[in-house]
Amino acid sequence: MFQTFDDHTDPASGAQRAAELRNTLAQQGLHGLIIPHDDEYQNEYTPACFERLAWLTGFTGSAGVAVVLNDKAAVFVDGRYTLAVRDQVDLAVFEIVPIMDKSVGTWLKENTTSSAKIGFDPSLHTEASVKKLRSDAQGSDIEFVATERNYIDHIWRDRPAEPMASVVPHPLEFSGKQSELKREEIAQTLKEKGADTVILTNPASIAWLLNVRGGDVAHTPLPLSKAILSKDGQVDWFIDPQKVTDQLPQHLGNRVSLEHPESFASALSALGQEKRTALVDPTSTPYSVISSLEQSGATVVRAEDPCALPKATKNQVEIEGTRKAHIRDGAALTRFLHWLAEEGTSGTVDEVTAVRRLESFRADSGELQDISFETISGAGGNGAIVHYRVTNRTNKKLQPGTLFLVDSGGQYRDGTTDVTRTVAIGEPTQEHRDRFTRVLKGHVGLAAARFPEGTTGAELDVLARIALWKAGLNFDHGTGHGVGSYLGVHEGPQSISRRSFNVALKEGMIISNEPGYYKTDDYGIRIENLVVVTPPTPVDGGERPMLGFETVTLAPIDRSLIDVNMLTDEEITWLNDYHERVRSTLEPLLPNEVAAWLKQAAAPL
Repeated sequence: MFQTFDDHTDPASGAQRAAELRNTLAQQGLHGLIIPHDDEYQNEYTPACFERLAWLTGFTGSAGVAVVLNDKAAVFVDGRYTLAVRDQVDLAVFEIVPIMDKSVGTWLKENTTSSAKIGFDPSLHTEASVKKLRSDAQGSDIEFVATERNYIDHIWRDRPAEPMASVVPHPLEFSGKQSELKREEIAQTLKEKGADTVILTNPASIAWLLNVRGGDVAHTPLPLSKAILSKDGQVDWFIDPQKVTDQLPQHLGNRVSLEHPESFASALSALGQEKRTALVDPTSTPYSVISSLEQSGATVVRAEDPCALPKATKNQVEIEGTRKAHIRDGAALTRFLHWLAEEGTSGTVDEVTAVRRLESFRADSGELQDISFETISGAGGNGAIVHYRVTNRTNKKLQPGTLFLVDSGGQYRDGTTDVTRTVAIGEPTQEHRDRFTRVLKGHVGLAAARFPEGTTGAELDVLARIALWKAGLNFDHGTGHGVGSYLGVHEGPQSISRRSFNVALKEGMIISNEPGYYKTDDYGIRIENLVVVTPPTPVDGGERPMLGFETVTLAPIDRSLIDVNMLTDEEITWLNDYHERVRSTLEPLLPNEVAAWLKQAAAPL
């Protein structure tokens, strides 16, 4: 099993740990400390040794921040975690603040006295995040102090060791482009921007650039490291020698120099002493790195990570790989859905059992390297917790007359998958059907969209919501996130949400299509497929070619939850065509009894 069901944290520890932290801060002359979820690599999923937010507060979500003052404390979360956080955190110690309603800087402005000194670890905050803190607190006398050490680490006595997983080559049959060519293209970008080097602290960018994969981050094949790429194509890669396997030097070639991580700081200083110009991404590079460069005399050019967009726009080998991965994954998920149809109403199936069975079906392929994130297995009211993680304590049985939401994915060497299906356990109610059909209409509206080049995710987001809005309903998470190629299940810079107005969708990007609806303590609904942005093609009678989406996820959508009378003819046609593709593609891979079930599950409406 790649997934465990233990509680990783104990909310009862929050009071004692907050008190000990306050004592430490008082000794340093600080009035408070900001504790982000982020580590020095800005990972979404962090290794155990970097789970400082979870250790302090009990909150285990993949995004959030805490503030501890001498007389109060708060945990800030987004819409995905507003329900889950209350089950994990001691509410007598930590106030819960929806970050969409109030920022950390604004809260500090309202809750500190004049001339408060608030500490932050500069290796865990980006320059952009520090700039926002100061902007939101403008008009107050708060002094934000970059600390020389991490005070959570100071009191975390049994902190786990940093991971040291081996790094392996990611061969051309999966990457589709030689690392040397990638380095040459990024080096050319540096020249165009007038930079001598780029500082890379995002492990996914480095893994993509060097065509390597690792195992330092749970469910994401990343080696933790940093790199400096020069405009001549030379790379200094700062990685612990314990991670370097015998085949790695030959794979990298002589234009990549392996350096010890401890020499990274001196390398930054050397760039300043040599009066070099360094490109950094202020949204992903630690504040400490940029400060070190400027203090040593380097010229800093602030721009987007030059690896981000090329990494997001997959080549044909990567696209074909993700298609193959989704066929393999779809067969496993269909076997699971058949099992659920047979056993779901028996009263013996619970959330943990479902996770175990689904992972076993994926493992049967012989190709599964890991799951791409911890499976969200939500029965009844647990399904309304958007990023619910089942534990032995919260485990719930599936009951007739309820809904079951399962959001899961796999890591395969040729692709990363992420799919959500909502299933009726027994007979659904009319309300279930109404809400599900509205979510389905949004899903189909987005999947079938055609749009001109230059269109952003923010411009498409409404397509997924309009049927819900008409009924006075909505959902509080983004509609779509980028997905990597045997990398992170969440990948930028592309997304589909009301805030994704800066990045245009481009041919080759992989992105999720996942509208939903959640009724607190009752049920959750989400329908998620991954799509690939297709090349611009003509539209009959149109004046310009249009981009579109190819849906690559293959698994049946529960027909018992659909109110056909609410669908248009075009929506019915889309769903019937999709189900026919699911059936014809997966049927040859399935046992006879599963294929027979799929024929009915994917029958035309």
